[in-house]
Amino acid sequence: MFDILIKNGFIIDGSGNPWFKADIAIEEGKICKIGRISISEADEIIDASGLIVAPGFIDMHSHSDFFLLINPRSESKIRQGITTEVIGNCGFSIAPLKPDKIEIMKKEIGVLADEVTWDWSTFKEYINKLTRQGSSVNVAPLVGHGTLRLNVMEYENRDPTKDELDEMKALLAESLEAGAFGMSTGLIYAPGSYAKTEEIIELARVASEYGGIYTSHIRNESDKLLEAVKEAIKIGKNANIPVEISHMKSAGKQNWGKVKEALRLLKLAREESIEVTCDFYPYTAGSTGLAACLPPWVHEGGIEEMLKKLQDPALREKIKKDIEEGIEGWENLAKSAGWDRIVISYCERNKEYEGLSISEIAKIRGTNPFDAMFDLLIEEEAVVGIILHMMSEDDMKYVMKHPLSMVGTDGEGYAPYGPLARGKPHPRNYGTFPRILGKYVKEEKVLTLQDAIRKMTSMPAQKLGLLDRGLIREGFWADIVIFDPLKISDKATFSNPHQYPTGIEYVIVNGVKVIEKGKHTGELPGKVLSPKRMM
Repeated sequence: MFDILIKNGFIIDGSGNPWFKADIAIEEGKICKIGRISISEADEIIDASGLIVAPGFIDMHSHSDFFLLINPRSESKIRQGITTEVIGNCGFSIAPLKPDKIEIMKKEIGVLADEVTWDWSTFKEYINKLTRQGSSVNVAPLVGHGTLRLNVMEYENRDPTKDELDEMKALLAESLEAGAFGMSTGLIYAPGSYAKTEEIIELARVASEYGGIYTSHIRNESDKLLEAVKEAIKIGKNANIPVEISHMKSAGKQNWGKVKEALRLLKLAREESIEVTCDFYPYTAGSTGLAACLPPWVHEGGIEEMLKKLQDPALREKIKKDIEEGIEGWENLAKSAGWDRIVISYCERNKEYEGLSISEIAKIRGTNPFDAMFDLLIEEEAVVGIILHMMSEDDMKYVMKHPLSMVGTDGEGYAPYGPLARGKPHPRNYGTFPRILGKYVKEEKVLTLQDAIRKMTSMPAQKLGLLDRGLIREGFWADIVIFDPLKISDKATFSNPHQYPTGIEYVIVNGVKVIEKGKHTGELPGKVLSPKRMM
């Protein structure tokens, strides 16, 4: 007898092919038979009449590293149909972490840091902690380059010595041996932003030796977008490693349209045998921390030193001047977006500001936007989330349609209750995948349903080397989402983000139902996946 039999559904298998009708039998966590199967052969029947049956969605760009420890149910992700999250992106992972660096990491995270027991140091210990706890989703972890630098150099703005570089390489190799899928960079964020290209190439070569990938929040997504894309391609070429450019975009109105040239560079690189792809989310706003609006030199020495600088009148004037005039090579988020388009998504001590722009806060406080930002960062000890409205809908659709793009939320596993029901986080945390299927497939027909699902399933699985996931195939793990193509829709908004989507009827992870008739079953069958090394 099969464990579960899915009957009467329209199967879109993840390959890009149109739907076909068949039944799917699941046994011991895997898809064991596809075809016409009698209900008498199974213990449990799911009637998928009128519904789409697809591989579970793979979130190619996630930041749930810490959130999974707080809430392993990962509701805002699993309820989108996501069955696998790629964590450790943008140069930030919470492992490896030397014991004497724990307090530094806690300051980065803020008040939520007290929600977990910090009892890991090595990457293997972190993976073991996740495994013991369990999760609703599978996890494919990356090592953050910024985390490597923090462990070895903290926030020093200089090149590493040979011994320091060797230590970073050793930490990276140890993490790759423990099961990391590769290395990520966040080249607008300290301390990763202090690294020159050569340092990253040296580390990426280590990841390459282990068959890993290199993912990057590139050094600039606005005025110097094309130069930053070229740097990522150069790293891929010199390190002989597959490259994933994170959340491809052209930020700032003056840069709208540049994504076309950026994607042309990816195509040309592939013609030269450099494996490079990208991911995107279906929104015209990004999200990060307010501190990212400060020049790189302000971050030197870490958060405590940064806060001291913000209290120095002379240095405040210097920061204002640098933001107004710019610094060569620096991603100047405040200038690209504008104060009226930078909106507070989270601040613990000034809750009344959540949902307001920096311009609005400055008006309330009777001051200018610069001082409003400085004072808010001081009061919140630098932990302030923001949403930046700075991209073009046409650009986003262009990236969405491009054959080299796949889907990532760039978000965490939130829930509308408990400690994670905080602030007004970006709606992508709850709505990315259903938004594509509802708005951009069903309503606007930007993508066909089968191509959208390919970008959510087999394409990221191939990039990660997950050779037994991402497709509906006999012998593959039973990560499956069943949804209503007429009802699927995102509900999360910028003003009210903590809302689940509609239309997701069932989500199965490793053969276990996690979402059943739109409700979470409480099951935690997710695994920390092991990379199939593609040497």
